[in-house]
Order: sequence, then structure tokens, then C-alpha cells
Amino acid sequence: VLEPNYRGSSGYGNEFLKANYRKLGIADYEDVISGVDKLVDIGIADKNRVGVMGWSNGGYISAFCSTFSNRFKAISVGGGITNWSTHYVNTDIPYFIRMYLGENPWNDPEIYAKTSPMTYIKSACTPTLIQHGEMDARIPTADAYELYQGLRDMEVETDLVIFKGMAYSSDQPGINVAIMKQNLMWFSHYILGESMEDFSVL
Repeated sequence: VLEPNYRGSSGYGNEFLKANYRKLGIADYEDVISGVDKLVDIGIADKNRVGVMGWSNGGYISAFCSTFSNRFKAISVGGGITNWSTHYVNTDIPYFIRMYLGENPWNDPEIYAKTSPMTYIKSACTPTLIQHGEMDARIPTADAYELYQGLRDMEVETDLVIFKGMAYSSDQPGINVAIMKQNLMWFSHYILGESMEDFSVL
């Protein structure tokens, strides 16, 4: 399991913190894929059996990988942002987006498009599981539905699971277990060829 500390995280100085300013998704993808390439080069990872998953910002990066890249065998998007323009008008923290993209979508639609997974939906080809909390105000379910519909229209294998009553994250052990089991089965099936017969969406 590779857990890359992609640029933009705190604790490593201002330069590192600002390194993905107006480069969300694109710069993050470069950091993720460089880590994957390193593991492949040293013989730890099989380039034909790599998956990617994450939640919240990690879900956003996973969504970006789903539409932007053909490098992965399976993907799981947990509570992820898929379209910055529609997300801007639905989230409870639009100011956070302006911090990273520098503007609102009305004044700079190009940067919102460039950094949105949905912009690249026609390139999507990777089986993608989408998991989301029904009551998430930070990243509303509209993000999940948009990616799901786009993947279906592109005839990419996908499944959408909306967890009833769950907000941004779960504090219920049963939901946490369900999320983990669904991910394990998704990756086991699409990477290892195991059965999806008992896959449950609650």
C-alpha cells in the first residue's frame, strides 16, 4: 500500500503547501503516479494490477485518476469532488475552493474546468466504485451522482453507494465495516479476478 503525501499538505513549509495552487488534480496526479512508477521500477508493484482509492480530498484525486488516466485497474472514490463549478455552489465552504483555485467559477471558468474530473469524462475507462454520505454538506451527493452518470454514459463499469444518514464521515462501526468490505471486494474482483457475488450496498 502506497500512501503518498502529495503536495499541498501542511507541516512541510509554505512552498510545499502552495505547490498545488491552481494545479489541483493535475499536480496531485503527478505525485501519485510518480510514486506508483517508482514501486513498479523497483519491482514491488505490478503495473497491470494497480488500484487507487481515497476519501474527501483523496476521493477527489481518485475521481481525477478515474477520468484523467488509464493507468489503474480499479478505483474507489469516497466522498470525492468531481466538478469544481457545481461543487462551488453546493458546498458549505466555497471560500476553501477560492483559496486553491484563486477565483470563483464565474471569473475564471477555465481553471475550474482544468482541475475538474468531469472535464475528462470521455477518457474514463477504469471500473470505479463511488461511495458517499447522504447528508454530507461539505461534499454534497451531487458530486457523486455527476460522476456516476458520466461513467455510465461512457459505459464504464461503476457502482454508486449512498450511505443513509451519513454526513462527511461516519461514526458508525457498521457503516465503516461496510465501506471497507465494499472496497476490498471491488479491488479483489477487478484486480485479482475474485467474485463479486456477495457485494452488498446495504
